[in-house]
Amino acid sequence: MPEHGTFIWNELATTDPEKAKAFYREIAGWTYEDVDKTNPQEPAKQDAQAYTLCKVGDAMAGGMMKMEGPQWQGIPPHWLSYLCVDDVDAAVAKVEPAGGSVKLQPFDVPTVGRIAVVGDPTGAVVCLMATTEEKPS
Repeated sequence: MPEHGTFIWNELATTDPEKAKAFYREIAGWTYEDVDKTNPQEPAKQDAQAYTLCKVGDAMAGGMMKMEGPQWQGIPPHWLSYLCVDDVDAAVAKVEPAGGSVKLQPFDVPTVGRIAVVGDPTGAVVCLMATTEEKPS
């Protein structure tokens, strides 16, 4: 189980996943596995939005998703890190009093965990995440 306060995941949000895949394949030797974004334990289906797992051999290196929809307007492609917390809702309750901002309220991702997106007082953005026991393989 990940430890509270440690970074546990990195994710690329990009407008062009195929171009990004080619780049990281070349410089890092990554391979890729597309899974169903709503259920990462399942392979991607044609009618579902894919989430890409980035791998070094069998080990996970991170994830990648395509920036689609109005929620991404004005946001450039970026890497986002995930910070492990024991309780996402309790951590989010501390964000604004500590001088930060809540960008996306807590939500659940089946088989992955509970996540929220917050900004620190300097404007840097990070995800807060409490994981489930199950992990994508």
